Amino acid sequence: MSSDGRRRGEPAAGSAGLRGRYRRILRFAARYLAQAWWFELFLPRIGLVRVAERGREVRLRSIAQRFHVLALDLGGLMIKVGQFMSSRLDVLPPEITSELEGLQDEVTPVPFPAIREVAEAELGMPLERAYASFDPTPVAAASLGQAHRARLSALDAAETGLEHVVVKVQRPGIDDIVEVDLAALRRIARWLTRVKVVADRVDVPALVEEFATTSLEEIDYLREAASAERFEEDFAGDHRVATPAIVWERTTRRLLTLADVTAIKINDVEALRAAGIDPAEVAAAFASVMFDQFFTHGFFHADPHPGNVFVTPVATGDRRWRLTFIDFGMMGEIPDGTRAGLRRLLVAVASRDGKGLVDAIGDIGMLLPSAETAQLERAMTQLFTRFGGMGFAELREVDPHEFRDFAAEFGDVVRSLPFQLPENFLLVIRAMSLTSGVCSALDPRFNLWDAVEPYAGQFMRDEAGGLGRGLMQDAVSNANVVWRLPRRIDALVTRIDAGEVSFDTSHLNRRIDRVERLVRRAVSAVLFGALLIAGVLTRPDDPVFGAVLIVASVAPLLHALFAGLRR
Repeated sequence: MSSDGRRRGEPAAGSAGLRGRYRRILRFAARYLAQAWWFELFLPRIGLVRVAERGREVRLRSIAQRFHVLALDLGGLMIKVGQFMSSRLDVLPPEITSELEGLQDEVTPVPFPAIREVAEAELGMPLERAYASFDPTPVAAASLGQAHRARLSALDAAETGLEHVVVKVQRPGIDDIVEVDLAALRRIARWLTRVKVVADRVDVPALVEEFATTSLEEIDYLREAASAERFEEDFAGDHRVATPAIVWERTTRRLLTLADVTAIKINDVEALRAAGIDPAEVAAAFASVMFDQFFTHGFFHADPHPGNVFVTPVATGDRRWRLTFIDFGMMGEIPDGTRAGLRRLLVAVASRDGKGLVDAIGDIGMLLPSAETAQLERAMTQLFTRFGGMGFAELREVDPHEFRDFAAEFGDVVRSLPFQLPENFLLVIRAMSLTSGVCSALDPRFNLWDAVEPYAGQFMRDEAGGLGRGLMQDAVSNANVVWRLPRRIDALVTRIDAGEVSFDTSHLNRRIDRVERLVRRAVSAVLFGALLIAGVLTRPDDPVFGAVLIVASVAPLLHALFAGLRR
């Protein structure tokens, strides 16, 4: 207990609603953790495995449904928690993840007076002074904020060259809500560390901290604006990609003003065709742009759903359209080491190397240190044995039921291992999944593997080229030595014949003398031991001879101890 009577980790006093929210989250977690302990740990331990397994699928789905309702009721970060858990296939069973997949920002908009209050507090002036007009009806509403269309004032428009903008405003009190939700999640994580079967498999506190980092970054609009500009710099000169300009004069941590770049939603096939744009070409370009982010830049848009990517027709230039990305709140960054591991992972998959795949998974950090990889290697070997002879395009001809059988087996193996995805890699999978979904909607014949294959081939060629360059350098160096060796030997023999070469062996002689002394002292030590033991054993029967042997042992002892000290 703290000095004010508040339990450690509980939100500070001042809002009964926040304290009630905190306790409601904990009550929900405690109830279903107790249920999980009873069915998953206690009953199997006393031999009632069948009782525990009976109705498990229905029970897990019920938990997910109840959390869905709780998240929609509480809003705020709980919806993000549901979205986060829906993608943690490495930690949670499919009965839960499938139920939470549909959990989006299903929240009602904040009334405009509350949004006005937040916006004016951030800008330090009435909306009428900051903008020429401000639409009170939101364009979009989410759990953390909502967006409104507006027009810049004449002065700001002249300075920025923009007129129509979109203004993102955080929901009132969202900072406190996020703080309370994270406090509750951290406490639940501490509970789970006391459950050995969970602690051995998953580093729950680390997962919570990963989620906290992502969430706190997402509600910092200054960071989002900086990410937008960094994204723009990565694709500078690339006519395939565009980003909205940021109006920094009207941007704060809780309010973001950017150019209104609304155009054709990337998945609006009919609108694309009406504009004379081939959806299949859009799919190919979108996949290529996303993979460039993953493998080249290491900085990528982690939420490229259709609402965040537009196809903008272009009247000039060779290209007739370009991809415009918005909403840079959820971005992923892949460190160089992880990116190298990701490339090795892709190469291992392309070359059907089961052990290489498991090694790459370990390099990326997907396995906890306690992981035993033999089972995973066997699963990967079986997978590659079945599909290893096929190219990426041929995989489309395989019976989908066979894929599902392998996926079920692989999922069981994954859930049985201390396996988890690093946060950045989780975002990669999320972005790839969204990319695949968007591209498949644009082109039913689209295959993600076909899009990835050129990158895998390039990485394999790079590795082969690197190996070839190394071998070539070694070969050139060895050839140079061999070429020069006869001349160097001839020169040495000539100098020896002329008496110009002498050898200093004094150092070698000193080493030989030292070894000889050590050998002599070792022999003396052995002789001392033999004489002493013989004397002790002989003395009871022949005291005189035994005493002579004992006295005689002193000479080799003295030699072993002191020989060579003067030198």
